Amino acid sequence: MKRQLATALPTVLFSASMLILSATPWAADPAAGAAGWLKEYPQADGSKPRSCTTCHGRDLTQPGQHANTGKVIEPLAPSVNPQRLTDAAKIEKWLRRNCRWTIGRECTADEKADFIAYIKTQ
Repeated sequence: MKRQLATALPTVLFSASMLILSATPWAADPAAGAAGWLKEYPQADGSKPRSCTTCHGRDLTQPGQHANTGKVIEPLAPSVNPQRLTDAAKIEKWLRRNCRWTIGRECTADEKADFIAYIKTQ
């Protein structure tokens, strides 16, 4: 039994380290988030291209305004609005909705991480 465990142990440890490596979070890139934030995305319906700044503006410490509804959007910058980026469900909900509306598809996990990293720097 001891012999079998000694033989199997390196395999188990190697497998566990692979799981840990694959579960290691990727590094979010605030610069990539900023670039994605400013990029204008063409719209499939031919309407004016949109970017995140269309509704949120370039200065995330200031309120924005939704392009369609005119509804005021509170500042996204955690430095002036500490409630931002504190609720994972809200973050996921709004990224899903806003990516679809702005980009025309759901954002990838990397894009979401980059956007959040950028917003956190504001």
